[in-house]
Amino acid sequence: MSSHHFVKEQQEPAILILSTEGLMYEQFAPLLEWVPTVLVAQSVVDQVISWGIKIDVILAEMSYQQANYHLLEEQYPVKFVGVSQQDFLQEGLQYLIATKHGAVNIIGYPHQEVAQLADFMELMDMVIWDAPLRYFPIKYGHFKKWFPEGSQIQLHAPEGTFIEVKNPDGVELISIKHATMLELPEGSTEFHAKELFWIGEFV
Repeated sequence: MSSHHFVKEQQEPAILILSTEGLMYEQFAPLLEWVPTVLVAQSVVDQVISWGIKIDVILAEMSYQQANYHLLEEQYPVKFVGVSQQDFLQEGLQYLIATKHGAVNIIGYPHQEVAQLADFMELMDMVIWDAPLRYFPIKYGHFKKWFPEGSQIQLHAPEGTFIEVKNPDGVELISIKHATMLELPEGSTEFHAKELFWIGEFV
């Protein structure tokens, strides 16, 4: 992964790793293919290094930075970005916006807390990885995708949100409840809603 040292154009979605719980390296390894900018929260630095991933930014509190100063040399050209009150998500996203990244994969973020991302949604595209699913937002109320036979997805939105689902099985109006799972037939499925919602797919 040391080819990682050339200048980046910020075109590839960045990777922000907050937790690795329940995830195997192979599941998100394809994201690394185009050498994205990689930000890592202090609690998972050792795990990420053990996977051979080259880290660009470590999000860390001052005490961690002082105790792990050696990482600046061992992982050169890594840098620390200071974090206070454990707010790794906010600091990571603000750093990416400031460095003009337009998209990010957030690894290890609980999908139940996507409402906290609202302020950032207009500024960048996001995909959330909450093992074992990957969630992507449908911002403009309509989405169409071809699914293979036996696909299972989760629809996530505030409880009581209505989403219309149209596919070869027919048309169904679904009222979102906690963990609304759907089995889909082979073919194109269309989704319509009046507000933002998220689709979770197994990875």
